[in-house]
Amino acid sequence: MKIIITGSLGNIGKPLATNLVAAGHDVTVVSSNTDRKEAIESLGAKAAIGSVSDASFLAKTFAGAQALFAMTPPNLGGTNIIANTLQAGEAFAAAIKKAGVKRVVMLSSIGADLEGGNGPIAGLYKIEKVYEQLENTAVTFLRAGYFYTNLYNDVPMIKGAGIMGGNYPADAKIPFVHPADIATAAIEELEKEATGKNIRYIVSDVRTLGDVAVAIGAAISKTDLPWIEFTDEQSLEGMAQAGLPAEMANLYAEMGTGLRSGIIAEDFLKTNASVDGKTKLEDFAAEFAGKF
Repeated sequence: MKIIITGSLGNIGKPLATNLVAAGHDVTVVSSNTDRKEAIESLGAKAAIGSVSDASFLAKTFAGAQALFAMTPPNLGGTNIIANTLQAGEAFAAAIKKAGVKRVVMLSSIGADLEGGNGPIAGLYKIEKVYEQLENTAVTFLRAGYFYTNLYNDVPMIKGAGIMGGNYPADAKIPFVHPADIATAAIEELEKEATGKNIRYIVSDVRTLGDVAVAIGAAISKTDLPWIEFTDEQSLEGMAQAGLPAEMANLYAEMGTGLRSGIIAEDFLKTNASVDGKTKLEDFAAEFAGKF
């Protein structure tokens, strides 16, 4: 089967491409970075280098493909982020329609059921709505949990202040996911027959932030590591000091308020969706310690 992967060779794209090639599929990986071409080809995949906002390039790349893993880059510039995200999604949709791709697995997120109050996830809500209008294309919205790997952003805080934290409390219940588990779920969806538009949640573990601090603290031999809840203002100030553009910082702070109130995780929790991922919090904590 000819399968297109967007998202280059990141934490999801690399294991996805590696395993699909190993399974005998004809795989093309889309990247905007020419430096990735050799790495992509070394996996046995083809490289398509170009912009994911260029519908003409995408349509040419998608031509003849039976399936597509659609991943819109999470940060398309420092300003107009939601609009830019939607523009890329619309380019994907136009290319899918023109190329006649029959099977699409779109990487989405918990909280993508919400039009607002979810920070950058609002862009994925909008793209889901665009993809819902695709005729004669089966689409699975693969709504992923909060990436474990985002916790690496806390490394400077752990080393500098001996804490972890965010503008959400230690008792907030968070559906987490490991990128490798997303890749596994994406392969399952790409290889199976499907019709219509479907939602699949992919989550590896559901834990509190207090659990996170305990597990990571134990793994890095800091057993007194606490999770500290910051105010929105403190969170914004910290992101500004780290050099994050103001618009992105505000979106992340808004996502934090959504995690704090529970609205981002609400749909996943209330639907009793299964926890399919194999990587539990303690597994990731060991991985975290190896890179700490």
